[in-house]
Amino acid sequence: MTRIDFSFRDDYWDNLEISETDINYLYNYLIEKERPTSLDELVRVFVIERIKQLQTVLEKRWQSEGKLFLPKEFYEINDELIFPAFDWAKGEVIGKRPGNNPQLSNFEVIDVLFEDGSHKMMATGIQEHPLNSPVLPDGEKDTLDKDVIISKHHDVIADKIKDEITSNPDLICIADKWFPKALLVDVNIGYRNLAEALLDMDGGGPLTSEMILKQIDLPTDVNQDLTEFSLNYALHQDDRFDEVGSSGEVVWFLKRLEPEWVQKQPKYLQYQPIEYDIEKIQPLNSMLSRQIVDELEDHIRPASQTQEITINLLYPHWRSGALPLAAEISHLFPTALVSDRVNFTFIDENSNKKFSGWVVRPLHYIGGLSEWYAEHGVIPGSMIHLRRGTRDGEVIIYVGKRRSTRDWMRTALVGSDGGIVFAMLKQLITTETDDRMAIYVADKMALDKLWENTKQGKYELTRIIVNMMRELIKLNPQGHVHFEELYAAVNLRYRCPPGVILSIIMEQPWATHLGDLHFNLNREFLEK
Repeated sequence: MTRIDFSFRDDYWDNLEISETDINYLYNYLIEKERPTSLDELVRVFVIERIKQLQTVLEKRWQSEGKLFLPKEFYEINDELIFPAFDWAKGEVIGKRPGNNPQLSNFEVIDVLFEDGSHKMMATGIQEHPLNSPVLPDGEKDTLDKDVIISKHHDVIADKIKDEITSNPDLICIADKWFPKALLVDVNIGYRNLAEALLDMDGGGPLTSEMILKQIDLPTDVNQDLTEFSLNYALHQDDRFDEVGSSGEVVWFLKRLEPEWVQKQPKYLQYQPIEYDIEKIQPLNSMLSRQIVDELEDHIRPASQTQEITINLLYPHWRSGALPLAAEISHLFPTALVSDRVNFTFIDENSNKKFSGWVVRPLHYIGGLSEWYAEHGVIPGSMIHLRRGTRDGEVIIYVGKRRSTRDWMRTALVGSDGGIVFAMLKQLITTETDDRMAIYVADKMALDKLWENTKQGKYELTRIIVNMMRELIKLNPQGHVHFEELYAAVNLRYRCPPGVILSIIMEQPWATHLGDLHFNLNREFLEK
């Protein structure tokens, strides 16, 4: 039995191809709407249009293969009909006669021969009948339901549309809103200079587009959304301005007034990758404390969705006034679709004090904490607690306090030969610390000089690892070192993730693995 397919193929949307006609349709839609439009809306518009296109094709097929049978109509012998009630089967009228029913008037009965050879008698001329509004089979309803399609295939459709419109020079995107370039309001150099002056008076920013518009008197004879979009596009094209808002929010800052570490990665966080066999050291890597968070090794653990996280602060981040933007904590911080740098607000839970923070996305760090670290007596190895704020763009931070006492603490000193030595000295400690990661730095300026002369590469790193193991073992009566202690110590001199350090000591004959994360230094081998 011939059957017309009223649905999209199962793989239709996964194998979707966007044509030039589709892009022209979306472009004309944007022209007609005269307002910046989100990708989600374009997806919906596109799906609705594709459904209409299928329906148009079906209507043409109906016309070529036969009329759609509706009980309210009358038909003639030899008419070819399509019957929605019988799975859209095709049949031919081979006979007809007047109907005979006192309750119905002026109706006929037709004899229909279907393609499978079966006959059915059908009443026609019936004005009130459910089949006058044919309904698709349940399975096909879903394939033509725009909401079902979007729910199942949104991401695939959105990615393919975005790929095409991104390469279209006539369309531009700001904060995930799209609009034809030709309809933008002209924001000339004079208005951009006013925007710069306004941000300058505000210390560089941040200011929203709406705040800037209120002050620079840009003509608003078109709709407000389009005016704001035009301003955003103009500022995006001007190197003086930096868009620092989180996803969906456009916020501006003057680049020349941003902190230096926002524009340039602090030297203590810079790392030249060293290749190693991840699988080989993964069993040991998985034993590391959950509080060790390193942005250089996002592959170590899957991204977390825990609402509150505690991390052990590493020296390079402490010295840079930063935190690692690693997979384990990234969900707590605001992100952006396009902006490389996102300005947000830290809230100190203990004092409720607010201060500015920056997410530097390409380089995977969060900055703005130098003063806060100093104010709270934070040291390398302090335990930093983080959780998402109640509002977007806010992150709550606090450090566990303890009674100020002088405790014996592993202290890093720079010797006369320029090397680092460790000594157990009494230091005034005011925060919770991790026993293995905590290191008191007596003279950070002396350490800075060592960083200036540090060479990059596996040879230099290996030399530093050996020296740190020698020094740490002196403080341990058992004569061995725990890997987490070594990891923290090596990062006093060389920014390096734990996996690389593990791979080096596992492959070298001068190191002996004692089980768990404990290692010993084979002095006899080194003395040969």
